[in-house]
Amino acid sequence: MGNAWKHFRTITRHRHLVMRNCFRVGLYRRGLLHDLSKYGWTEFRVGVRYYQGTRSPNAAERETEGYSSAWMHHKGRNKHHYEYWTDLKPVPMPTEYLVEMVMDRIAACKVYRGAAYDDGDALAYLEKAGEGRMMHPETLEKLRFLLTMLRDRGEKETFAFIRQVVLKGLPYGAEAVQP
Repeated sequence: MGNAWKHFRTITRHRHLVMRNCFRVGLYRRGLLHDLSKYGWTEFRVGVRYYQGTRSPNAAERETEGYSSAWMHHKGRNKHHYEYWTDLKPVPMPTEYLVEMVMDRIAACKVYRGAAYDDGDALAYLEKAGEGRMMHPETLEKLRFLLTMLRDRGEKETFAFIRQVVLKGLPYGAEAVQP
């Protein structure tokens, strides 16, 4: 029962961090709906079984089983994961889900890194994980731009940029550069 409570607290803390940050940029619906599937039995039981507190239980399940059933379930139901936006090939993520993905990555780093968290952690994780080969190039470029801004300028300025530029559909990154 101890791991059930610990896992519940971890996913709830993560969800509340994402919710708070989504609210800060004006994505209220995305914040409220974020990661609800983690509370369902399919994902929750795996989280309890493989709970470690310092990283995602999905990684531990993947090491043991060769895949993660919880992750397979989760990514197919949550549009803030780039894997959701893959059919025969990756397609660009809609802006609101891209922004939710940024908030998700920030929250995951804060939860798992704790007091050691730094605004560069989400970018470092992106680079280390090598996700670029599976993500649509446009999505990767925008994600990398925002996570680099987070690292270099911090949350306050990055979130303001997301509100004032990204969510208003204005060009940024390479698309803002005129040849």
